[in-house]
Amino acid sequence: MKTMIEPFRIKSVEPIRMTTRAERERILRNAGYNAFLIHADDVVIDLLTDSGTGAMSAQQWAGLMRGDESYAGSPSFYHFERRVQELFGFDHVLPTHQGRASERILFELLGGPDQVVPNNAHFDTTRANIEHSGAEAVDLPISAARVPGVAHPFKGNLNVDALRALIAEVGASRIPVVMVTVTNNSGGGQPVSLENLKAVRAVCDEHGILMFLDACRFAENAFFIQQREPGMADRSVREIVQEMFALADGATISAKKDGLVNIGGLLLLRDQDLFQQASNLLILTEGYVTYGGLAGRDLEAMAQGFDEVVQEDYLAYRVRSVEYLGEQLRNAGVPIMEPPGGHAVYIDAGALCPHIPPEQFPGQAVVCGLYRVAGVRAVEIGTVMFGGVQPGPHALPLDQRLELVRLTIPRRVYTQSHMDYVAEAVGEVAAMRDALRGLRIVEEPPVLRHFTARFEEL
Repeated sequence: MKTMIEPFRIKSVEPIRMTTRAERERILRNAGYNAFLIHADDVVIDLLTDSGTGAMSAQQWAGLMRGDESYAGSPSFYHFERRVQELFGFDHVLPTHQGRASERILFELLGGPDQVVPNNAHFDTTRANIEHSGAEAVDLPISAARVPGVAHPFKGNLNVDALRALIAEVGASRIPVVMVTVTNNSGGGQPVSLENLKAVRAVCDEHGILMFLDACRFAENAFFIQQREPGMADRSVREIVQEMFALADGATISAKKDGLVNIGGLLLLRDQDLFQQASNLLILTEGYVTYGGLAGRDLEAMAQGFDEVVQEDYLAYRVRSVEYLGEQLRNAGVPIMEPPGGHAVYIDAGALCPHIPPEQFPGQAVVCGLYRVAGVRAVEIGTVMFGGVQPGPHALPLDQRLELVRLTIPRRVYTQSHMDYVAEAVGEVAAMRDALRGLRIVEEPPVLRHFTARFEEL
């Protein structure tokens, strides 16, 4: 059939409070023109993030009832551990309350002053945790990733030649780990090919460097590999996931994405000594090693989510629903990151609003416009998110960075009519683009400023 339907039935619904334009104007002003500071009850369609905002299945809700809350040695942990080991192939599994907790532990152990950590593109908390340790986070995307309008099947790939050049420049001894983010969130939700992962692994082996995955959206990445990479069409997504992780020495995962849960994360490790050190830090800051800051019921829901997320009917629907929104925007003449990603469509705010310079945050202007027009909450991925810290020696100049707005689709939450509403809203904002105004920051924290900064319009 030509129509892609949701592979589920809706069993419970939540009401959406519809707001007026005048109400949204007041709400936006009171929130300091920062969508993070808007109350969720005042949002019509919430595309701020796909992290922990998805809908759980009937089997996941049943898992909540089965959860055992023993402090140590809970059977819910051992069920969770078995499911994780079967899917990812790692013996050493540490649960955490979310992905950034895994990052904090990892980079307390592997980061530090004078260290350099390359990636295809670090996302916000990964970069912040690396830099908090004193290390430098370096992005090494392929050249196509910097051109939103150029389509490429694996635009998330890490630039292997640039990795070799960085190693030659700083020395392998200063690079404790190479990270690869799958899919590449900062670069438009773009996938990384299996061929690219193997090439990065070969470079790491050549120089004795660890290779880790930032694997929040591993299943979506594996589905793209199955659909796009030569020789992969006859392989199951589960098999591809297992090969992806077999190439890595470890992984950080926010289960709030492809774990299909509202809270939870993972730190996967192969090295026994590193696992022991990480366990000690986990006990210090998260909780005991068999619960890691989570309730037993959360572990049960996560175990079930990791089984459901590699089901191919679900993934086909998931990727197609994002692609559908991308097609609607493209047909309306809205510039987007091509092709649409696995979890979001990214508007090219720099191209949409050439009259707003990067230092006046064109992405944030589009975010404000979307909320004003239709109550749609999106997030800026550009100079606000990544421009606040002192740039390292390998950082891109401000005028070469992407200015994007991410329309992030929560899993199993919205229907096609919701996406049609979003497409209409974006089209209306695009039609009034010349009226959008730049902003300046009036309050900001020293790190991760996009979460709590306040703005005023110019």
